[in-house]
Amino acid sequence: MTDIMAGSAPQIIKDFAAFAETCFENYGDRVKHWITFNEPHTVAIQGYDVGLHAPGRCSIFLHLFCHDGNSATEPYIVAHNMLLSHGTVADIYRKKYKAKQQGSLGISLDVIWFEPATNTTDDIEATQRAQDFQLGWFIEPLILGNYPISMRNRVGDRLPNFTKNDVALVKGSLDFVGINHYTTFYAQNNGFLLRDLIGKVLHDSLSDSGTLTLPFGENLKPIGDRANSVWLYIVPRGLRSLMNYIREKYGNPPVIITENGMDDPNNALTPIKDALKDAKRIKYHEAYLESLLASIKEDGCNVKGYFVWSLLDNWEWAAGYTSRFGLYFVDYKDKAQEIP
Repeated sequence: MTDIMAGSAPQIIKDFAAFAETCFENYGDRVKHWITFNEPHTVAIQGYDVGLHAPGRCSIFLHLFCHDGNSATEPYIVAHNMLLSHGTVADIYRKKYKAKQQGSLGISLDVIWFEPATNTTDDIEATQRAQDFQLGWFIEPLILGNYPISMRNRVGDRLPNFTKNDVALVKGSLDFVGINHYTTFYAQNNGFLLRDLIGKVLHDSLSDSGTLTLPFGENLKPIGDRANSVWLYIVPRGLRSLMNYIREKYGNPPVIITENGMDDPNNALTPIKDALKDAKRIKYHEAYLESLLASIKEDGCNVKGYFVWSLLDNWEWAAGYTSRFGLYFVDYKDKAQEIP
C-alpha cells in the first residue's frame, strides 16, 4: 500500500473507488453524509514527511528516523493521489447514487488557525503561506481547481500538476467541507539564514513554506492555556476567524465542524472522582461554541453542523491511551464488562 499510495496513482485511485462504491451500494440507503478522507494533511505530513505515523516514511536528517522515503516529494504525491481519489469517488456518487440515495459527500481537513507573530509584512505574508500549505493545499484544488500560488511558486516541479481532466474531476467535488479544528498558533517568517539552514537539514515539505509556526509569542508567552497535548492550546477566537477565512476566501461553502475538543492526561495516580471533574473541558466547549455561533449569527458563515471529539476516551494516533479527549471517561482498568 505504501508504494501504491506514493507511486502508482491510477491503481490507488481505482482501489479506493472500488472500496467507496462498495460502501455506497451496501450502506447508501442509510448513510447520508460521506467523508472520503479524514485529515489528508496529517496523512501526508506525519506519514511521509516526518515519519511519525504509518507508514513511517521520511528522509529528514539524512534518513536518521526512517529507512525509506523522500520528504521533499512523497507528501505532495500522496496528497495529489488523495485529491484525485476524492474527485473520482465524488463523480461516481453523483452519477450513480446521489439521485436515489439523496446523500452528500465531503472531506475532513485538519486546520490549525494561524495568527501573525508580529504586525510586520513578513510575518503577515508568512501567516498566509502557512495556511496555504495546510488548508489551501487541499481546499483550493477542490474549490478553485489548483494548488495555492504560493505552493506552486515555492515547490516548483516537485508539486504534481493537474491536467484539464483532473481539474474537471476535482474542482467542485465537495458538497460540504469538514473541518477538524482544535487550536491556534502564531506564524512568523523564516529569515534567510534560518530558512537556508532548515532547508538544507530537513529538505522537506514542512520547510517549503518558509514559516515557523509555534504556540508561543514574544518572551515565550503561550497563545493560550494548554490542554494535555503539547500542541493543543485553548484559543476559542481562532474558530470564528477560521470560519470567516473560509467564507471570504472560498465563497462561503457549507461547513461541518467534524472534530473539536481538548484532552486531559491519562494519569494513573489521579482518582477517578477527580478525573471526572470536567470544568476545563466544559469551559473549552462553551467558549468554542460561542465563537462558532458568533461566526454564524453575526458573520453569516455557512456552518451546517458540529461534532465533538470525542464521545469516549479512545486510542489517539501515536499518543495511544495517554490522552483523554472523551466527554465520557473510560476506565481502562475495569475488566468487568469484558466478553469471554
